[in-house]
Amino acid sequence: MSQSNVQKKRNRKRYIVFGLLFVLLVAAAIYKSRTRERGEKVTAEKVARRTIHETVAASGKVFPVTEVNISSDVSGEVVELYVEEGDSVVAGQVLARIDPDAYLSQVERGEASVNSARAQAANARAQVENLRAQREQILAQLDNARKVHERNKKLHAEGVISDADLETSLTNLEALEANLRSVEASIRAAEESARAAEFQVKSAEATLKELKTSLRRTTIYAPMSGIVSRLNVEKGERVVGTIQMAGTEIMRIADLSDMEVQVEVSENDLPRVSLGDFVEIEVDAYVDRKFTGKVKEIAHSANNLVTNAATGSVSLTSDQVTNFVVTISLDPASYADLVRPENPYPFRPGMSASVEIFTETVEDALSVPIQAVTTRERDKVPDLKSDTTARARPVSEGTSPLRDDDLVEVVFLVKGDTVDMVPVKTGVQDDTYIQLVAGSVKEGDLVVTGPYATVARKLKEGDEVVVENKNDKKKEDEEEE
Repeated sequence: MSQSNVQKKRNRKRYIVFGLLFVLLVAAAIYKSRTRERGEKVTAEKVARRTIHETVAASGKVFPVTEVNISSDVSGEVVELYVEEGDSVVAGQVLARIDPDAYLSQVERGEASVNSARAQAANARAQVENLRAQREQILAQLDNARKVHERNKKLHAEGVISDADLETSLTNLEALEANLRSVEASIRAAEESARAAEFQVKSAEATLKELKTSLRRTTIYAPMSGIVSRLNVEKGERVVGTIQMAGTEIMRIADLSDMEVQVEVSENDLPRVSLGDFVEIEVDAYVDRKFTGKVKEIAHSANNLVTNAATGSVSLTSDQVTNFVVTISLDPASYADLVRPENPYPFRPGMSASVEIFTETVEDALSVPIQAVTTRERDKVPDLKSDTTARARPVSEGTSPLRDDDLVEVVFLVKGDTVDMVPVKTGVQDDTYIQLVAGSVKEGDLVVTGPYATVARKLKEGDEVVVENKNDKKKEDEEEE
């Protein structure tokens, strides 16, 4: 066989091998394209009936229901301090003493003033009695003078006495009458002086009473039974105070057996909170432990209102978040196991706490995972394309062409290997699920729950999907990372 024939046979074999390889590659590509899964990879979950607890989350602090701030009503040096922070006290117990020397001297001076005022009042009363005695004497003299004058008038008529004698008796009578009027005026003046002296006595007694009150307030007593939750002074320090206004805060006494939680709730959540709502409470000091309570008070004014002291007007700026204080009573039964002889009060004022306020509970609610519900423009929802009752109105340049009515809540139901976009109306929700109150969705339907970007933006009516197991999807994501 010639060399050329051998070469031709070799070339023919190569062409056959290359052709077979090409056919195999084409066949493999065709097979892969036919067996490859088509559509968006999604996760899905069945629509089911559940009990949904709608909650409002908030944070705040633990406080005693009853806590008294004890301030000084007088100024001076703390000469005795009988308690320490954390001590138990009973109502009426002596807590501290402020130097009483200055107030003792003031009381002594006040007592002297009272005695002086009483002496002046006694003198005024004695003067009144003296003047009254003078009046009685003048009345007797006046009565005798009238009789003498009447007798002289008869004797004058008979010519026994002269005109001079008659005029003398008349003059004596008129003088006595004048003296009577004068002494009566003096009596009235003396009575007014005596009354003024009595007022001076009352004023001095009132001043003495005030001084004794100040002296008594140098000894500080416990107004209630409880625990000294804060002690702000030490023996030897000076405190300032007056009867008219609160002075230096010396200490606080609290009843730690009855505690409450005060939290700040946003103005957006406040309308959902009601008195008596059940509350779950977590205190940072007790990890993995939940306590219970109830809403007992809701503030009617925001806690960040700023009032102008000069004008009394309220600042209307809206650059701050507006919160309202909600007070929650702690149920003692929920922490009874923490109360021990060595630790009778498990909570301390100021402990941080976070709460979940259960504002509404719906049982047997048709629900889906929260992430399954998204929004689409009304014109892109097949069931609502013919609804022209809430179309977008013409808008000026620079504004959004969409209104709330033009955004529709929807879910995507898996139908075979495609999805249907179904408009829905939602109700209450918790951290995981949301209630469906309207829409063509029934229990057992398979609803798309993720990925988020796919549900929120990509999916459309009729799109092909491939439902993946959540665990497989999680494993695949971890492998990609």
